[in-house]
Amino acid sequence: MKKILLWGAAALVAIHPVSAAIQAAPAPAPAPAQAQPAPAQPTVQARPAIWTVKDADTTIYMLGTVHLLRPNVEWKTGPVKRAYEASNEVVLEMLEPDAATMQQLMMSKGIDRDGPPLSQKLDEPTRAKYQAAMQKFGLPVAQFEMMQPWLVATVLGVTQWVKEGFDPNSGVDKKIKEAATKDGKKLVGLETAEQQMGFLADMPEPVQIRFLSAGLDDMDKGKSMVDRMMTAWSEGKPDDLAKLMNEGMDKLPEVNKILLTDRNARWAEWIDQRMKQPGTVFMAVGAGHLAGKNSVQDYLAARKMKAVRVVR
Repeated sequence: MKKILLWGAAALVAIHPVSAAIQAAPAPAPAPAQAQPAPAQPTVQARPAIWTVKDADTTIYMLGTVHLLRPNVEWKTGPVKRAYEASNEVVLEMLEPDAATMQQLMMSKGIDRDGPPLSQKLDEPTRAKYQAAMQKFGLPVAQFEMMQPWLVATVLGVTQWVKEGFDPNSGVDKKIKEAATKDGKKLVGLETAEQQMGFLADMPEPVQIRFLSAGLDDMDKGKSMVDRMMTAWSEGKPDDLAKLMNEGMDKLPEVNKILLTDRNARWAEWIDQRMKQPGTVFMAVGAGHLAGKNSVQDYLAARKMKAVRVVR
């Protein structure tokens, strides 16, 4: 198989608002919560990859996360647990605001009140695939007509993964934030919710439509490929994960640049600046940012900084 579902790549390893969107989007979005709960599954032990960047008085741990996860996956052990416990500061992609604020952002950035209905923006083949997907998930097309294509892609994508047993509430980032809040650790967000939604909402409409269309094209292929991605993540194999990611994100280089490489460069700059202050930091960002070409590690290397994989 030569390509991966873009929605899977985005929802699982690329950008945090994709997982938050399903909980804060306008009326149609809560549909996935109505799905029948899956039967209890045996615990799966994950060993995700983690790196360190160090100097004489500063250590930054970098954990690659997934923003949606099946509830039966246990990952808070071994080096991850030790790194978290050793840190007094926790850094996440975004500190998610309250539900009302997120809802307001989604409405302001995801609704097109002045343009034509979404279905009129799509060519006939894409419109047919879109309507078939809506029927598959039991979602009313009429309630999506004012949504921007990026938001429709988000809702459909996360809907699919929730129905496959992935849970935004089990996402690694969400669990780390909960733990850090409980433990009284300093919490830092690399980006704001408004910035992250802007990455998607500010894409030109033709790019948003291609993003939606690419996901619709691959919808029926998604489960097995996302399972492969999850296996690569849980077994700590970033090279395998990068290969799978590249097969999807390379289909839309504009999206890849906006969601991954540009952000990786900015985060490497943040790490460079943070290394000037003493302390121990636990940084958790989507695993796609720490895998493959133009990863955060690559941008750190360009700054003469080395990220070392933690050996178990």
